[in-house]
Amino acid sequence: MKKDIISTNDITNFSTRSMEFFPLEWYKKMLHDNPVYYHEETNTWNVFKYDHVKQVMGNFEFFSNVGTRTTTSVGTGERLSGKLALTDLDPPLHRKSRSLFSSAFTPRSLKDWEPRTQKLAKDLVEEIPPNETVDIVQSLAAPLPSLVIADLFGVSIKDRVQFKNWVDILFQPYDKNTEEEILLKKHHAAKEYYEFLYPIVVQKRMKPSDDIISDLTRVEVDEEMFTDDEIVKATMLLLGAGVETTSHLIANTFYSFLYDDRSLFETLQNDLELIPNAVEEMLRYRFHISRRNRTVKVDNDLLGVELKKGDVVISWMSAANMDEAMFEDPFSLNIHRSNSKKHLSFGSGPHFCLGAPLARLEVQMVLRTFLQKFSGIEPIASFDLESSLTDSAPGQSLTSLPMKVFV
Repeated sequence: MKKDIISTNDITNFSTRSMEFFPLEWYKKMLHDNPVYYHEETNTWNVFKYDHVKQVMGNFEFFSNVGTRTTTSVGTGERLSGKLALTDLDPPLHRKSRSLFSSAFTPRSLKDWEPRTQKLAKDLVEEIPPNETVDIVQSLAAPLPSLVIADLFGVSIKDRVQFKNWVDILFQPYDKNTEEEILLKKHHAAKEYYEFLYPIVVQKRMKPSDDIISDLTRVEVDEEMFTDDEIVKATMLLLGAGVETTSHLIANTFYSFLYDDRSLFETLQNDLELIPNAVEEMLRYRFHISRRNRTVKVDNDLLGVELKKGDVVISWMSAANMDEAMFEDPFSLNIHRSNSKKHLSFGSGPHFCLGAPLARLEVQMVLRTFLQKFSGIEPIASFDLESSLTDSAPGQSLTSLPMKVFV
């Protein structure tokens, strides 16, 4: 059974794509005036403060990931069951499902992925022509995550474009007005993806190699393993964790270099050791719009209001990243910030994003490689933000970001 989609657009009422892309004023208003807010039209409670968001995300005894309503309008619209129901389970049932998926993201795997990711990033950066105008989204931010995930799946690199096409469709958001049309496209893309990947899974079970799909064929938790069918569907979930959000973060980081603080590029160039912290600050400041919903399991007043069993609470993680109770001067970008890593962009609690280590690795690698090749970048006067944005799972994502690059 499908979950009912909660339209968060009805809550935010952003009048332009640009406002949703960077809604600092809205976050500021909600944090100061409506930190715990009931929205009648959607019948939802909404929380924005850091402590409240962590409470809702992490306290599974009172706030459940199991429910009939959701803010997540991506995927094929079908609810997954059994071992694949990673996002629809609470502990302790969630433990087994997550443990099976975690086999694809072990510390050993991450260490092994470093040289492979570095090579892919280097190859893309080397293809960027010097002293010319380039679209950094199309030349770097969009292709890199698809290249990386195809490589880590053990799939031919020549199929990376098709991988990106499938991701764009499977993780395209929809609402009640577009649901029927978009779900039809999603089902077609899912069928194509399944038919493409299933023979690869069968082959890798017979002859495993050093890749994520082979790992998923071998992993066993409590005497349970993934079937071939489940592995194909599991990789669909991993695509969401490994492609679109990373592309969004890379593009937003370059946007920040161009339009938030032009000195950041040179600062990082002069001290590459600042890159990891800069990535965390970009996740805190520039990664919008992160939100998750939970269903109240037991009547409680943990948020200072009377919540009833069955109520839906939406946690606005990106707003929590701007809470002055946690971050000093939160509405300023500061790559030297000492506690940037406390951001909640990847979630919190049992459902913390499995793809977070890979996303961090990719962005750090590509920034280091780019900063080592190019001496400077400049914005293009004709760039129009509003026409360069599109709906995506992480919010409004850049489809184009032209800039001049110098060696």
